[in-house]
Amino acid sequence: MPQPRMMLVVTGDDFGYCPRRNQGIVDCFQAGGLSNVSLLVNAAAAKEAADLAKRHNIPIGLHANLSEGVPVCEQTASTLTDQRGFLHGKMGFRQALQRGQLSMKQVEAELRAQVRLFMELTGHLPHHMDGHQHVHVLPGVREVFAQVLSDLSITFTRVPVEAGLHSCTWLCPHLHRFYTQVEKDALDSIPVFTRYGIRWPDTYLGLTTMGHNMSVPRLQRALRQAQSAGRSGSGGAADSDQPVVTAELMVHPGYPSLPTEGGCGEGPDDFSKSADRQHELSVLRDPALLNVYRQEGVQLCAFKDL
Repeated sequence: MPQPRMMLVVTGDDFGYCPRRNQGIVDCFQAGGLSNVSLLVNAAAAKEAADLAKRHNIPIGLHANLSEGVPVCEQTASTLTDQRGFLHGKMGFRQALQRGQLSMKQVEAELRAQVRLFMELTGHLPHHMDGHQHVHVLPGVREVFAQVLSDLSITFTRVPVEAGLHSCTWLCPHLHRFYTQVEKDALDSIPVFTRYGIRWPDTYLGLTTMGHNMSVPRLQRALRQAQSAGRSGSGGAADSDQPVVTAELMVHPGYPSLPTEGGCGEGPDDFSKSADRQHELSVLRDPALLNVYRQEGVQLCAFKDL
């Protein structure tokens, strides 16, 4: 068997969100469509997800959640929650951070509590740790996040900088603006993660192929751009003389959530109830995509294999 040109971690995010998400992720893993999962420990079906990962030997990491649902750590007068006790949301968290309203000590306490709960559920430390809705690369948060990973010897994280983002024509303007900001925050995180000895794959893909935007041709385009970017740059996971590019593809497969089942304390969101999740599941299991992996010299793996 020839040596692969790319080692690709295909990570199914939001494992534990609801039973139907869990089943879709397991089905995708068994079909060879993903190789790694990221667990939301404060989600409704987190324990079931951890048990499924054990049963099916699915490599699992932590999807640290500071923005959706109910926090794990009970803190007096928490700056991380609103008056109802819920986290501020994807944009609400960012707005509170910009206004200087979030306590980084409380962020750290919540991150450590989520790691502890992960260990209770799985019996081991996360193989990797990233941030739900990319909160881990935000200013201030990135330093606390890196310190927690360093203290606990969690080696790998995600750096969401996608080579094909700016040449992508199908994203709506508000998504393009959001992803451009995510990329800026991720680039600013690189010196911080480097200082703490955190590692990440050479390159990343998944922003331009979420939900209904995913297709086999678009994934092939993203893979080729990632291979090119990975050869010209160096991430935290590869030596400069290593010929094989390492990459992570972020995906969100599953079956649509039932309206009253799932979420992180507030019920499932619209994306989870939509057909987008099942669309991703169908594309990721498509034999045509698995054939693209063979054609492009891509070998699926987990973070622990890098």
